[in-house]
Amino acid sequence: MSKETCDIFIIGAKGFVYGGYETFLDKLTEYHQENKRIHYHIACKANGKGVTDESKLSGVKYLSDTEYIYHNAHCFKIMSPELGTAQAILYDIKALQYCCNYIKDNNIEHPIVYVLSSRVGFCMGYFARKIHNAGGKYWNNPDGRESLRRKYNSLVRKYWALSERGMVKHSNLVICDNRHIEQYIQDEYRKYEPMTTYIAYGSDIEPSEIADDAPQYKEWLANWKLKDHEYYISVGRFVPENNFEVMIREFMKSNTKKDFAIITTENNKFLEKLDEKLHFKKDSRIKFVGTVYDRQLLKKIRENAYGYIHGHEVGGTNPSLLEALGSTDLNLVFDVGFNRECGADGALYWGTNDGDLAHLIDDVDKMKQNEINALGCRARRQIQEYYSWQFIANEYENLFLNRN
Repeated sequence: MSKETCDIFIIGAKGFVYGGYETFLDKLTEYHQENKRIHYHIACKANGKGVTDESKLSGVKYLSDTEYIYHNAHCFKIMSPELGTAQAILYDIKALQYCCNYIKDNNIEHPIVYVLSSRVGFCMGYFARKIHNAGGKYWNNPDGRESLRRKYNSLVRKYWALSERGMVKHSNLVICDNRHIEQYIQDEYRKYEPMTTYIAYGSDIEPSEIADDAPQYKEWLANWKLKDHEYYISVGRFVPENNFEVMIREFMKSNTKKDFAIITTENNKFLEKLDEKLHFKKDSRIKFVGTVYDRQLLKKIRENAYGYIHGHEVGGTNPSLLEALGSTDLNLVFDVGFNRECGADGALYWGTNDGDLAHLIDDVDKMKQNEINALGCRARRQIQEYYSWQFIANEYENLFLNRN
């Protein structure tokens, strides 16, 4: 089948707004837009949080009120009831229904339906049968281990575990973005004999398009009373499993004179809970600076940080870590297998023991510039060799065109 064209239906991302899966789709379709053998069909949210405003995308061609072409990919907008966290589940179900109908109505031969995340395992058997009956295959990308995320209560975590099982059980192929996740899938679901492969998430080492003296960057620094190369940053969702409590507590214990700019989502309940425990609002170095959705501005902020502190402990290949490794010379990373696989010898690692991160911060504050530069070179080499978007796009092309 390697000489045939293939239709790839991708479900589970919001579209092309900023985010891990969303950036993945943007880059995958960008690198494959001239490939006449791969036809993408991409589900996009039409309402609710994270909806894509396709009018802001470059080169969009409208097919109807609910369909458009972007990067030569057929994009279809899915409406789903706005029922809080349940909206994401209903969104995936409606997108799967759309794909099955589209495949049937357009006589698509040998389609691949690639579902990102593991939200709808309870009904995946039903949809897998429909896909198989149409001569297609169902593939899954489980992302990280959602059932371990501390932000969820025990009932939700149990749901994630059961849903993940359903997603893996019925899949023809599970694509894992981290070798530790692939090993987990093989071990945990051995009785299903899952077919798995490893293709990482991507990143780049290209410098920011905006200059050091760009108005938007200078304004951002001024707003938060920060100075070039005199701040550490952390980027990620404000949830417990990203170890913000440990990072803040340890930073407060350190002797550094630099600031800690935390770029994260809003979660006032968690914020107040942390302050009650740590009283970080009394430490002028700790600064919650909100979100930064301008990719070039965020890259400039990374480039000019003294260091990046990464606390994610659950998941696979984390996009914010790859972006830091490609832009920031000094990366202080929580020591778990997922992160070591990405950072290798281009990062320094810390654990949750009392004083571990605080001592590391004090040590790196005294590092010589040539030592910091050497770490940065190793980090960028890691990205260039194993995580470049061109490399990732090539891996997917080979997988799609040589499926069996």
